[in-house]
Amino acid sequence: MSTTSLRQDARVIGLVGVSHGVSHFYHLILAGLFPWLKTAFALSYAELGLLMSVFFVVSGVGQALSGFLVDRVGARRVLFTGHALLGGAALVLASAPNYSVLLLGSLIAGCGNAVFHPAGYTLLNQNVSKERLPHAFSVHGISGNIGWAAAPLFLAAVATLSSWRTALLAASAIPALMLLTLFLNRKVLGARVPAPAAAQGGGSLDFLRLPAVWMCFGFFFLTSVALGGIQAFSSTSLTALYPISLPTAASAYTAYMLCSAAGMVAGGFLAARARSYDRTIAISFLFAAALALLLSSAILPGALVVPVMGAIGLASGVAAPSRDLLIRAAAPPNATGRVFGVVYSGLDSGMAVGPVLFGMLMDGGHPAGLFIGVALFQTLAIATAVGAGGKGRAPLPHKA
Repeated sequence: MSTTSLRQDARVIGLVGVSHGVSHFYHLILAGLFPWLKTAFALSYAELGLLMSVFFVVSGVGQALSGFLVDRVGARRVLFTGHALLGGAALVLASAPNYSVLLLGSLIAGCGNAVFHPAGYTLLNQNVSKERLPHAFSVHGISGNIGWAAAPLFLAAVATLSSWRTALLAASAIPALMLLTLFLNRKVLGARVPAPAAAQGGGSLDFLRLPAVWMCFGFFFLTSVALGGIQAFSSTSLTALYPISLPTAASAYTAYMLCSAAGMVAGGFLAARARSYDRTIAISFLFAAALALLLSSAILPGALVVPVMGAIGLASGVAAPSRDLLIRAAAPPNATGRVFGVVYSGLDSGMAVGPVLFGMLMDGGHPAGLFIGVALFQTLAIATAVGAGGKGRAPLPHKA
């Protein structure tokens, strides 16, 4: 492979990866400010969870639809629109006078977030060399985790120094800067618009008959229910279960995200060599589920909470590149946007359910239920991964 091709691949991977990080930063644009919003608007944990649920319900529906839009008008245009909507949502949230406007801002942010997976994965599949795709997916996942890890730190720091409204105003500059960067680099991302479905030799909805697509959807739904609970309430749960401070509990969440990113690096190399993607996922999630149950027992010394959370994140991260390659194997030619849109709407659906479900557990005084639920949903997800792996080996060739 030539140096020019390597440089081209790295540039595309970097642009798409950072865009994905911005998207994941916005997943927590409200969760990172929950302590301030709870006080400012006198909200319950369930009401706070509903803000995230609105975001992810809208994003889930929009993600399935935006996959079709990506395949019709091109991924680059759709990606630009997503960044513009995220920036606008932050401005609406910063000016919110009441809970209803917070819900509106969450809805707009969900619309913006909906485009990133179908657009990003389509750009990677269209513009990155096939042999570098495992590493591209690895970087894509890592950048998302960095966005998740950075959001609470950034928002809490600005809110502490100034106010939660200032934090949201500062956050609005991030997608604006990213949109400018993407525009200046628009040629490297290409602007290929696929042929209409009829010209591709199949209907645009034919992929919905593939069992592997729905297995992958189920996998994302189950794992993201668990993730939604961790993101929203892990710090609160850990301080209730263990004699640790809130900053230490927040550090445990950060360790989870950073170690998950490290796991994705290792997972990218593993996926590039292994072909039993479902087996990698099963082993990783069994280990993560066992550690989550251990954490729920409240028998660990407080000093071990941060490293155990990190180990859960590491195991989950190792599975991520194999997961994305499993989805790619299920996608027929010229349907990447639609397949990733539908499958990743499972992520948003789960993230919509998780905060409300675990918020009710927290309101009911059951902090251990968070980690028991994480273990349960991760274990159930293994069955869908194994099912997708078996059905994904059907003769449905895919070309990048």
